[in-house]
Amino acid sequence: MYDDNYFDEILNKYRADPYDYIDVRTAHTGRVRFKVKEGDSVSAPSGEWRHIPGTVLYELERERNRKNIFSCHNGLVASIEADREGRFAEAGDKIMTLRHPLKKREIIDSILRHVLYVFKAPERAKYFFALDIQSKIDKLGQRGVSIKPGDELFTMSLMKRDTPVYYDGEPGIIHSLYFRPGVNIDKGEAMIGICPEEKLPMIQKIIERVKAEWT
Repeated sequence: MYDDNYFDEILNKYRADPYDYIDVRTAHTGRVRFKVKEGDSVSAPSGEWRHIPGTVLYELERERNRKNIFSCHNGLVASIEADREGRFAEAGDKIMTLRHPLKKREIIDSILRHVLYVFKAPERAKYFFALDIQSKIDKLGQRGVSIKPGDELFTMSLMKRDTPVYYDGEPGIIHSLYFRPGVNIDKGEAMIGICPEEKLPMIQKIIERVKAEWT
């Protein structure tokens, strides 16, 4: 069982280093040309509909076609693989790391992921809540929905085929959502966080403590 000392240690870690370090990997194969350098500030997409692109991080050239890759996060360029400049990269190669300052909401989310049972995507695909689950969410809200092992939780849409996905974790309520229905997510990405009902008072205590102590 988690106690106050456990959460003191986590909060102290964030006070000492209130950042998330995000590895930037090449979107596809191509020749890399950097548009930022170490220490530069970068911005995430902005605007009412996030229609204004973020900072251009690098350019990928493949078969004489050049494509700018934009930052999805605010922060600084913490490190850069400078020897990659002008060289061919495979899809998924790490080329830089961004240091993103965490907001209060992000710190709460990160701490909760230590406590909740996080259900992850079994494959890269689009997911929708099973009809019965979605109906309950519409009626009661996500935290009014209890699930248990063996329940049909999602429909996975992959290669024009729909496959049921069954829950295999500990019973509880749907506390947190980490995905958008109908949008492709990668294998292993967090989808929902499940909280056993007896842990709810502790979860609320964590949230209130971070809100009160974090500036």
